[in-house]
Amino acid sequence: MSTHTQLPKWLQAAQSLDHLNAVVTALTNRERLRASARTASRHKSHSSKVHRASFGTSSSLLTKSDQVTHYSVTVGNRPENKPGNRYADIEPYDRTRVVVEDQLGMGSGKTSSVGIGRYLNANWVRELAGGKWWIATQAPLPNTAHAFLSVILQPTTQPPPDLHHPFESEFHRQHSSRPGRIRTIVQLTQNFERGRQKAHVYFPPLVGQSWIVDPEPGCSAPSIKVTLLSIKMVDGARCAHSTVSIIPVGAPPDQEPIVFQHLLFGAWPDHGVPEDEDKLALLKYAKLVDVINRDLSLQPSRTPADLDPDPPIMVNCSAGIGRTGAFIACSSLLRYFGFIGGSPKREGPVQPLPSPLGPLPSNISEDLVALEIDSLREQRPGMAERPEQIVFVYEVITAALIGKQEQYAG
Repeated sequence: MSTHTQLPKWLQAAQSLDHLNAVVTALTNRERLRASARTASRHKSHSSKVHRASFGTSSSLLTKSDQVTHYSVTVGNRPENKPGNRYADIEPYDRTRVVVEDQLGMGSGKTSSVGIGRYLNANWVRELAGGKWWIATQAPLPNTAHAFLSVILQPTTQPPPDLHHPFESEFHRQHSSRPGRIRTIVQLTQNFERGRQKAHVYFPPLVGQSWIVDPEPGCSAPSIKVTLLSIKMVDGARCAHSTVSIIPVGAPPDQEPIVFQHLLFGAWPDHGVPEDEDKLALLKYAKLVDVINRDLSLQPSRTPADLDPDPPIMVNCSAGIGRTGAFIACSSLLRYFGFIGGSPKREGPVQPLPSPLGPLPSNISEDLVALEIDSLREQRPGMAERPEQIVFVYEVITAALIGKQEQYAG
């Protein structure tokens, strides 16, 4: 990356290898502490007395105890939920996990992170700089596809109130508390990569064809009929854009199917980053995702007044952490700098999420990429997990700010 004086100071600093190393080292060390807390949470007793006795009473050890509670993954580690995890060592944080309603179409809209509900390896994630809500999730498995689709069927899907950023303005709070239904799915992995299945295919390949997706064992919700309505390629964005409808089997005759848009980005390798020629395609793809999510005309027979103008987006790669985290980080900063729209503009400076780990080191405390990724990792384990994915976020934002934006704005 070459230096450009028009870049923000923190991004100019990121042209230095020493600065990048400092960012990667700090973020890695903090994630190791979170990983240790997650490991401890898998084994800790549910008794607060036993929990306190395990760590003693000194202030430093009590801080560790607080970390274990904050980064707890006990729900995803329960025996009945382990089959729902694509990877054994990646479970959602308890405090931000997405809770799927027990019954389809009942419309309670309750998504409390402490609710019982149905299990899905997914977390609510809020952009730090851009302010938008996402659901970051692993790719569906055969036994989790029904729960995955059930999130879209919920009439109201929004994060619980206790997850709102403590520093956000009332304007942001009101915007993000509107009722809404998920209507856009971002997929950043191919279904098969290097001979291994990375994502279960949960809608048919032929236009007009329908599949039936059954619930997981022990779930009383009805099966879901899934129909592919259309598919087209958006070559400049390396995207396969599918329109899909879903409806519970046995629904009343007058109940309309729910329609969602599925956007598959086909140029992001597992454990890596897009090649140079595909970076512009990713910028176009980020723009496409934002525009389609806000396009109310894609929801037939519904009036705009009935729809959230910019609902949360559901995004997955395979594990739902590496590529997923890097893409949300890119989207957040592109939104912050005005290259994609939809959410209201942030008022005042970016404030980091409170963390039991304390603030970032002072030498990187104003670096928005470092702040963004650390914030994402506070909400879902291991986001943007690889150093090259962190560097890639810098490269994408630099490309946008030095003039690439006019090439993908159309």
